[in-house]
Amino acid sequence: MTEEKKGLTGATILLNALQEEGVEIIFGYPGGVLLPLYDAMLDSPIRHVLGRHEQGVVFAADGYARVSGKVGVCLATSGPGATNLVTGITNAFSDSIPLVVLTGQVPTSSLGSDSFQEVDIIGITMPITKHSYLVKDPRELPRIVKEAFYLARTGRPGPVLIDLPKDVLAQENVEPFPNDMKLKGYKIFGRGNNSKIEEIVQALSKSQKPVLYAGGGVVTANAEGALRQFAEKANLPVVTTLMGIGSLPFGHPNLLGMVGMHGTVTANYTVDDCDLLIAVGVRFDDRVTSGLGHKFATKATVIHIDIDPVEISKVVKTHMRIVGDARKILEEVLEVLPEYPLPELSDWWGQVRKWQYDHPLSCDLDNLTPQMVIKCLGELAGGESVVVTDVGQHQMWVAQFYPTAHMRNYATSCGLGVMGYGLPASVGAQLARPMDKVFLVTGDGSLQMSIQELGTIAQNKLPIKIILLNNGVLGMVRQMQKMFYEGRYNQIQLEGNPDFVKVAEAYGIHGIHVNSIDQVRAAITEAIDHPGPVLLDFVISPDENVLPLVPPGKVITEMIVR
Repeated sequence: MTEEKKGLTGATILLNALQEEGVEIIFGYPGGVLLPLYDAMLDSPIRHVLGRHEQGVVFAADGYARVSGKVGVCLATSGPGATNLVTGITNAFSDSIPLVVLTGQVPTSSLGSDSFQEVDIIGITMPITKHSYLVKDPRELPRIVKEAFYLARTGRPGPVLIDLPKDVLAQENVEPFPNDMKLKGYKIFGRGNNSKIEEIVQALSKSQKPVLYAGGGVVTANAEGALRQFAEKANLPVVTTLMGIGSLPFGHPNLLGMVGMHGTVTANYTVDDCDLLIAVGVRFDDRVTSGLGHKFATKATVIHIDIDPVEISKVVKTHMRIVGDARKILEEVLEVLPEYPLPELSDWWGQVRKWQYDHPLSCDLDNLTPQMVIKCLGELAGGESVVVTDVGQHQMWVAQFYPTAHMRNYATSCGLGVMGYGLPASVGAQLARPMDKVFLVTGDGSLQMSIQELGTIAQNKLPIKIILLNNGVLGMVRQMQKMFYEGRYNQIQLEGNPDFVKVAEAYGIHGIHVNSIDQVRAAITEAIDHPGPVLLDFVISPDENVLPLVPPGKVITEMIVR
């Protein structure tokens, strides 16, 4: 008598539902309650990428999402596995990155009993997710997965968590329910109000000093093309946030650079002096406004376009609010634009160009400086390369000097500013864009927060090129202590640093020491030509500072420039 064929398990239904959503890669780390799922994965076409720490898998999913525009998926076991995801979930929530986070959970019969590795991960993450599900019936999995992906990627994107008890995954002979969504009360704002669109163009036609201010919402909405057309047709100066980098390609004549704490002098002066500020997909972060929303762009009529109505007038008083998708609204603006006369902006541009001439973003290119390394990397890497950064001084130098050509060619942790983000995020970026070159620019402090992910790079043979700017200190903290605490340095010296090249080689990754300016170009070229991963260790001075700098509590025109 032949053995009766078993029906579907909850784990198989989950994997099938993920496949229906187009999932090709899960970044994960296994544990006991997830064994039914890991067993089912052996028969699934979805690729699993094993990280070396749960924080690494959520950052990898984040990097994957940023450069691909797809929803990133990560997986961790219950208890400490789930809680190790919290920083990465918060990071995605801060930057509006679409993730579906899968966590293992103890069996439903043990919920609430403080059993081994039980935590209320839904309670812990409630403030940092768009929505969460605790699955108690495996038949609900197709609907829950469909809803989770829809919620993660629509409206203002963000992370959605699905908590998976072991018995739900292990249950056999499951007949799944249909995947019809039940999202009562969830509203997405799409196209703008027609009268408001006309008001934008009317305000523009009457202005003499307009500025277009682009943020991460431009990237999320894939509005790069519409933004560029608007800027060029109306001949608008454009400034960006850190998350908006790439909205216009580096070197575009209308682009003035980043605005805010480490923005260009020209961008800050222009925003301060403008009479019309058209803000698209921004939240007026305190790194832009110095936390002084009432003193930001005080001469301007402010038009704020954003998918999230909560952000409008939250920090800066808005005179005209338009809630909706940035790309659709900009496309509507372009349709109406020919109906009104455009302002004559020669005097305004004359002032802007004078600021650019008087206050160029300059650096020392005659010595081995981090700015010199980044400019050289930009010359050699090519316009289609993806650059990922960690957080700190190097992050700001990349924002200032790397020639980012497109908006999804750049990934960094912005709102939360997580050291250790870069290495695992570069893993996700390389897997999302396997045909493109991926460069990680990091510092010796940040790298050591996730250095174990070199193992993930080695195991998956990912040809990531790691640009390590090694100054032996926690550079940004040191700079602040130098400037604002009379040079009273405390706990910033990384005296126990290893030989990073030897560490890389221990993982089977090619390493190159770079100690002089004469070696820079050859070393980067060697790394690019090498078929596998490479770590380049650039020894730089700890005295290099990120400038310009708006000190805490100062308005954006009160910059330290040297």
